[in-house]
Amino acid sequence: MNRLAPSLLLVAMFAPGAAAAEPSASNWPQFRGPGCRGIAPDDPRLPDRWTLTEGEPGYENIRWFKPLPGRGWSSPIVWGNRAWLTTAVAADELDAPRRGLYFGGNRTETPDTHMRWLVLCLDTTTGEIVWEQEVATGKAPEAIHLKNSYASETPVTDGKHVWACFGNVGLFCLDAATGETVWKRDFEPRVTRFGWGPAASPALHDGRLYVVRDSEETSTLTAFDSATGETVWEVERDEKSNWSSPFVWQNRLRTEIITPGSGLSRAYDLEGKLLYEFGGASTITIATPYAVDDLLYVSSGYVIGRQKPLWAIRPGAAGDITLGEDETSNDAVAWSRPDIAPYNPTSLVYEGLLYVLTDRGIVSCFDAMTGAEVYDRQRLPEGRAFTASPWAVNDRIFCGNEYGETFVVRAGREFEILHVNRLTEDDMIMASPAIAGGRLLLRTSRGLFCIARPE
Repeated sequence: MNRLAPSLLLVAMFAPGAAAAEPSASNWPQFRGPGCRGIAPDDPRLPDRWTLTEGEPGYENIRWFKPLPGRGWSSPIVWGNRAWLTTAVAADELDAPRRGLYFGGNRTETPDTHMRWLVLCLDTTTGEIVWEQEVATGKAPEAIHLKNSYASETPVTDGKHVWACFGNVGLFCLDAATGETVWKRDFEPRVTRFGWGPAASPALHDGRLYVVRDSEETSTLTAFDSATGETVWEVERDEKSNWSSPFVWQNRLRTEIITPGSGLSRAYDLEGKLLYEFGGASTITIATPYAVDDLLYVSSGYVIGRQKPLWAIRPGAAGDITLGEDETSNDAVAWSRPDIAPYNPTSLVYEGLLYVLTDRGIVSCFDAMTGAEVYDRQRLPEGRAFTASPWAVNDRIFCGNEYGETFVVRAGREFEILHVNRLTEDDMIMASPAIAGGRLLLRTSRGLFCIARPE
């Protein structure tokens, strides 16, 4: 049920200034936006305070809220005044996700329920659903961890088409304007470690979609023709289950497809040829790579593992670039630190500093070019569970947790919490947000919030 007051919704959706406003030309076309970095250009329309509490200042800077059907931890993506996201709707009630960092969330039996996989398009000005497309239907394909969903992969868009991947269901291309299915590729389910289910999002580059499907059975990197869905090439990977999305790195020397792995992290060229690889990861790899100032950042930080490495890689590497036992750098690795990587969240580089947010609410900061420590292990109050990746804009670092709270930290060399923005405890934040057109689109377990200053 919509928790915002009806009068507030009417004002937010239909006030003359709000309805007529043209959104910014900025887009957020994939997981963590341009370059997978989680960074948005400074914009005075984006607030660093919001609240859903009753009373003063009640509903501050919340433009609209849209309840969403089903469950999905995919992030919203944006092009112009349209946003898209995915969800999976079960005919029977599934086990509810539990907050917090916990073990014992494995499920060995596949739910005996009928599922519908949907792609939704929303108007970012009003929050109204423009179209809804059911791309697949059938029995649940496999059991998943309680903290996963059947729609955890974030779609990608070029403004004309939207490509949505449901890891054990299929890959779908839709017309962005109408929702019409252009093509689809069905996937045979693959067994993941402990039945946790898949989560890696697709990457789009120069007419091709790159999809990683690492599992306990078969692991592959596949290039699909984005216009037709035909397989351009596919390489098998000597890997078991991973949950990290591939990243296409256009650096000053060449273009590389980066695929982190708990066995080996690998880089391929655009035809699937292996360029280089390196080991040393933790036993579970989730975070997405990204690049800033011609350095590639790769991390792997299983929460109870002894190794939690984060690497900064230079362009042009070749062969096996694995660091020696006592090494922290070599010709290919600009720097590394063995014990700082987060588990679920991806790290963040903003204005020359690298920020690491752990699942337990610990923030550390390092020089992005050298790895030198700036400040170490500063705790966010209460240390409640964090799964979504942090984001940055307007000299602020934002950290959303599973209790509907977003901690706002001042960017810079001194750790300072400015304030905490609260929704409700029913608003579990597991998805990283989208930031475009002067709006923050924040998905929670209840639905999608649009956060922006009043017009």
